[in-house]
Amino acid sequence: MLLAGCLAGYLAPSGAHALKIEGHVYDDTALVAEESLRLNGAGVRSQLWFKAFTVALYLPQPSTQASSVLAQPGSKRLRLRMLIEVPAQEFSKALQRGVEKNHSPAERAPMADRLSQLAQAVQGLGTLHNGDTVDLDFQPGLGLVLSLNGQRRGEPVPGDDVYRALLRIFIGERPVQAALKNALLGGRP
Repeated sequence: MLLAGCLAGYLAPSGAHALKIEGHVYDDTALVAEESLRLNGAGVRSQLWFKAFTVALYLPQPSTQASSVLAQPGSKRLRLRMLIEVPAQEFSKALQRGVEKNHSPAERAPMADRLSQLAQAVQGLGTLHNGDTVDLDFQPGLGLVLSLNGQRRGEPVPGDDVYRALLRIFIGERPVQAALKNALLGGRP
């Protein structure tokens, strides 16, 4: 039942090379730092009876294995499209909880300042509204780049370790939602 709730509308075709999820279209490719990425998977983050956002994962080389995704070099994108209104501070807290759930204090310690930088950038987004698009991109040489509705926000957060920590929220050993992990890793309903 949880899987069905997460993947409702998962693969409703909207064209030859796109996915339509909860009314949001995800193209089969995305351009990040002049690198063409391919859609790896997409799904819905739901909790109890409400759906919070849709999310898609774009990679240089699609993979069904979390370990391969986490080790893969090059640009990456997590694209979230909001389904509800949420204060950015709450979104930031959820990201922080996800990192804490997937990393020990010793693993988080070297990233603490940069995770704080990311939290501040996310909080600077204000209130996220239904339909807003949040891109969390990894760009080699820059790090994690945050954008809201196509506009870059804040300074890049350096280090691929921070981006891997972010990915683990969704595809780590203790993901925010198991069905969503499956969907992002190319799972099908």
